[in-house]
Amino acid sequence: MQALGRQILVEFYDCDPNVLNDVNLIEKYMVEACDVANATIVKTVVHKFSPYGVSGVVVIAESHVAIHTWPEYNYAAVDIFTCGETISPWTIYKYLESKLKCKNSSMMELKRGLFDDAYQKIYHKPHEEEVCESK
Repeated sequence: MQALGRQILVEFYDCDPNVLNDVNLIEKYMVEACDVANATIVKTVVHKFSPYGVSGVVVIAESHVAIHTWPEYNYAAVDIFTCGETISPWTIYKYLESKLKCKNSSMMELKRGLFDDAYQKIYHKPHEEEVCESK
């Protein structure tokens, strides 16, 4: 069974509420996590809610990293979705766990885009022959 990607759904508990409520730190740490994993950043959008909480998405060529924080509960929900074999979602997970000063977490990994064709290679991006033929 081949998969187009891996997705980690993360629950970060007992985090530093000051970090969770700081829009600049959340953006910085998400970008750094993607850099550490050698992901290719396409676009970043982060929003601060009133009176507290931050949501953000880093779109990467390999898919995305999203976060939603609840500083009042010392909690963050994170979604890390990567395609291909070039980066590990677990590198991003470990980096964010450290920067959010998380004391407890739970996570689940899902395989996305499962195909039962063992005789055909799955491409995560258009491969060269297809790109050349379409020109």
